[in-house]
Amino acid sequence: MRTAVIGDGGWGTALALLLLENGHSVIVWSPFPEYAETVRKERTNSLYLPGVTLPEELAITGDPAEAAAGAEAVILAVPSRYFAGVLEKFRGQFRPDILAVSVAKGFDPATGRRLSETAEAVLGFSAVVALSGPSHAEEVARELPTAVVAACRDRARAEGVQQLLMNRRFRVYTSEDTVGVEMGGALKNVVALAVGICDGLELGDNARAALITRGLAEMTRLGVACGAEAATFAGLSGLGDLVVTCTSRWSRNHRVGERLGQGEPLEKIVAGMKQVAEGIPTCPTALKLARNRGVETPVIREVHAILFEGRRPDDVLALFMARPGKPERL
Repeated sequence: MRTAVIGDGGWGTALALLLLENGHSVIVWSPFPEYAETVRKERTNSLYLPGVTLPEELAITGDPAEAAAGAEAVILAVPSRYFAGVLEKFRGQFRPDILAVSVAKGFDPATGRRLSETAEAVLGFSAVVALSGPSHAEEVARELPTAVVAACRDRARAEGVQQLLMNRRFRVYTSEDTVGVEMGGALKNVVALAVGICDGLELGDNARAALITRGLAEMTRLGVACGAEAATFAGLSGLGDLVVTCTSRWSRNHRVGERLGQGEPLEKIVAGMKQVAEGIPTCPTALKLARNRGVETPVIREVHAILFEGRRPDDVLALFMARPGKPERL
């Protein structure tokens, strides 16, 4: 299939390489035409996926019309805060029935919508597949084994993405719970910030395990309140993605949290980053969703307080440990 990848970040580039390996024709769109030309000439995405050589047959462009021309499938790989704005550049460029896949993790900060909903609203797609799971771009690009889940209310579309992407080292499962798969991919980044803060404070393995476990409980509670299936959060897009994001050396969200726990101000951390730590823009939307639905989310609440309300990371421990006793399942 002729496939357009919208977004030249590490994940979009890694998926473009995977698609090429599967025999598809691929063009990657970059929001920066000059950088697209540099990547095309040097055959490496040095900013977002350094050390990986890009084959000559991988097309790269900064022109939306060129990227969309004749596309039979489109991969939407744009960070959440830019997602809607970038998609506006492609309004009217794709057929409504195209096989569309959202691979970003987060919410539209302006509307609070999930990103598949945003893509359907902006581009008029009939249904968008959400792809999520433990899948660091650096490992996928280096052909290390990975398993993810493709979710869509239209089962045939999820199976279409499974056929598009799956191969000997990239396994794709399917689901009809788009809400749960997208909520898991978004919320786990906020929990990873909390775990990073815990590690920055050197609170130990017990505390890390407790935060991951209670964070998963929060993700499940909030997801179910938004219409997801609880079982989805025990799968690849929930527990699987949560574990890798809270423990991997590739995790930007964990790294940001760790530096916060060590006392660095958020503004300094963000200023030095080339890529987005999605947990930062996701946290306010997640907290708003929880409050609107009456769901208790102490981990998300305290991460928000540290990020945006001036709360000291080392004050949070006392707050958590002083909470009233309760049954584990609540």
